[in-house]
Amino acid sequence: MSRPFLLGLTGSIGMGKSTTAQMFAEEGVPIWDADATVHALYAPGGAAVAQIAAAFPGVVVDEAVDRARLREALQADKRALPRLESIVHPLTTASRSAFIAQHADADLILLDIPLMYETGADAACDAVLVVSAPPEVQRARVLARGQMSEEQLAMILSRQMPDAEKRARADHVIETLTLDQTRAAVRHLIAQIRGGHA
Repeated sequence: MSRPFLLGLTGSIGMGKSTTAQMFAEEGVPIWDADATVHALYAPGGAAVAQIAAAFPGVVVDEAVDRARLREALQADKRALPRLESIVHPLTTASRSAFIAQHADADLILLDIPLMYETGADAACDAVLVVSAPPEVQRARVLARGQMSEEQLAMILSRQMPDAEKRARADHVIETLTLDQTRAAVRHLIAQIRGGHA
């Protein structure tokens, strides 16, 4: 039997990635979520907690990684991010491999990875889908959540590959302007992949 088709999903903050991933889930596609995996690694009992506590003193509170303190540590030291990635990336890669093995009978698996190109995770995918929206839509969506300032958004965007570059490298691009249009594009892409992968 052929192995599952691995479709990577990425897109900058506020581009509609979570909403798009949910649409794939509603179509019965198993989804491995990099952010949820990291969340579990940082939670009490998470596999990354002890290593992060050793590498970044003071960022672990109540046996969990305090994301605000970790963010401060990353902002204070330019060399901190590679140190963090050397702890987290091998753990997320192992989680992803286990998920794929678990769903070996699926014809399609979605790998939801925000920093797809930045971490080289696209090499593990058969194709990459980038979700995108105009910059003013992106900015309005993020700021409407009320959890982030303009400065924080600028910092996140400075660490992410520009949208235009992601779109240029992608195998598929979906514009997430309306829910109906996005859902139609998701269904079309699933049919296309299943048709070609069968």
